[in-house]
Formats: sequence, C-alpha cells, structure tokens
Amino acid sequence: MTTLEFTSFIVSIISASTPLLLAASGELVTEKSGVLNLGVEGMMLVGAIAGFATAHATGSAMLGVAAAALAGVAISMLFAVLTLSLLANQIATGLALTIFGHGFAALLGAGYVGIAAPTLPNLDIPGLSTLPVIGPIVFGQNILVYASLAILGTIAWFLRRSHYGLILRAVGDSHDAAHAIGYKVLAIRYAAIGFGGAMAGIAGAYLSLYYSPLWSQDLAAGRGWIALALVVFSAWRPLWLLIGAYLFGGITFLSLYLQGLGVPIPAPFVSALPYIGTVVVLVLISRDRRRIRLNQPACLGKSFHAVA
Repeated sequence: MTTLEFTSFIVSIISASTPLLLAASGELVTEKSGVLNLGVEGMMLVGAIAGFATAHATGSAMLGVAAAALAGVAISMLFAVLTLSLLANQIATGLALTIFGHGFAALLGAGYVGIAAPTLPNLDIPGLSTLPVIGPIVFGQNILVYASLAILGTIAWFLRRSHYGLILRAVGDSHDAAHAIGYKVLAIRYAAIGFGGAMAGIAGAYLSLYYSPLWSQDLAAGRGWIALALVVFSAWRPLWLLIGAYLFGGITFLSLYLQGLGVPIPAPFVSALPYIGTVVVLVLISRDRRRIRLNQPACLGKSFHAVA
C-alpha cells in the first residue's frame, strides 16, 4: 500500500465512523438519563431528508445541518411525549419511531431522488492540509468530524465533572431517589431525549450532505442500529464509545474496500460484514454480565411516574 493509498484509507475510515459517533453520542446521553430510545435510525433518516431539502432550497449546507438537528429534536419529542408523559413502553415506541421515521422520510424525500444539493466541504488550512499523510488526516477533514470529537469530549467532561452531569446520572440510576430530593426527572429526560434527537439528526445530515451526497430512503443503511450497539459495546463510557465508533467504521469501510479490490467474496456477505461484526461483539459483551451491571444505568428503560 502506497502512502497515498494509506492516507486515503485512513480518511475513509474516519468518514465512515463519524455518523456512528454522532448518533451514538446522543444515544449515550439519552440512556444515561434512564431512557432507551431505539428510534435512532428513524431520527437519522428524518434528519437526513430535512438537511438535504433545506440545503437544496437555501444553497447552504450548514443551514441544512441546523435544520436536520431541529428535525431530530422534533421527532424525538414525539417519542418523549409517548414514553414520558403517556408512559408508553419505551422499546415498542422506539421501534415504532424507526418505522415511522423511515416511512415519513421516504414520503418527504420522494421529490428529491436524483437531485444534487450543496455539500459540506473539507477544511483547507494553507500549509497544513497539504502536508503528507498527516495533512489530509488531521487538518483536512469535514467540520462535523471535528465537531463529533469535540462533542464527545464535552459529554465525557459533562458526565464526570459537572454538577448537571451528576444529576443526569442520578436520574438514570434512581429516578425515584432523584425525584425525592427535588430533581425534575421528566424535564431532565425530555432534555436528554432532545439532545439525542439532535445528534441523530446531525448524523443524518452528515450522510446526505457529505458521505453520500444524494438522497435515498435507505441512506442510513442500519447505522442507527449500530450506534445503539456501540453504546452497549462502550459500557456507557465515552472513551470506549470513540474506540468502538472507529472500529465499526473501519469494518464498514473495509467491506467497501474489499469489494473495490475485487476480492473473491460474495458481495452480499461483504456488505453484511458490519452487521455480522455488531452481532459478534454484542454476543461477546453479553457474556460479561458483571461489566454490564456495573455500568448500565439502573433505571434504563423503566417508566417513571411522579407520585405527589
């Protein structure tokens, strides 16, 4: 492998990992509050079409990203109202949200198939972006790549070092105790779900405005489910979430890379590699029940009803 091929390989892995990291970061915060939202895939698709349509209408990709975040928040609030205020089952509602998001995005995007929209550019820092190897990898990435890393770092600090982060964790570990000492459990969970929706929407915008800059109703291609698996893989810890996102991003790109090399492996099997890897990793992790019990929010997936 030449230096140019190596550089291109690493840059492609980073590109494939970024939407996973964005979506998983939002889900991490949501689950830390004690809410399990399985609708990440649906929120990503709604964010993708909202971002694409806005960018096409305004000519600004950044406005498209903002619209995608707002769309993600809006659809996540539907989940929040059903599960927090109406006490619907979180797992069933999350699955329904994914199905709804897929169909709703397909409906909104019917007129955008085959149409181009402005794309998010890579940074171009004179004297740095052109450096061999390190230039394109470190100084020539898309702005959302740097944003994903900065957001995850902020989340890590927020959860471990900030007062409000400790409150969020307290709500996820014992919502009854948090309520008893005066914390507004539902308001905190609404905020966490909204943040998760915004991150999923931005991840969708990354797909439609950069990674695959054309609209398709199958644009997410299961990445929302991989993002959910990443949170479990990381044991709800930001550093391991970063490692897992780049690991699964590498597997995702490797499947495409092998196809490009003409490796004599059936194409359906190569395309399934990321999802096979996800299942294998989750099976291995599930064997260590002690690790899961120590790190999983104790109230994850449990409904809360305030008693006056």
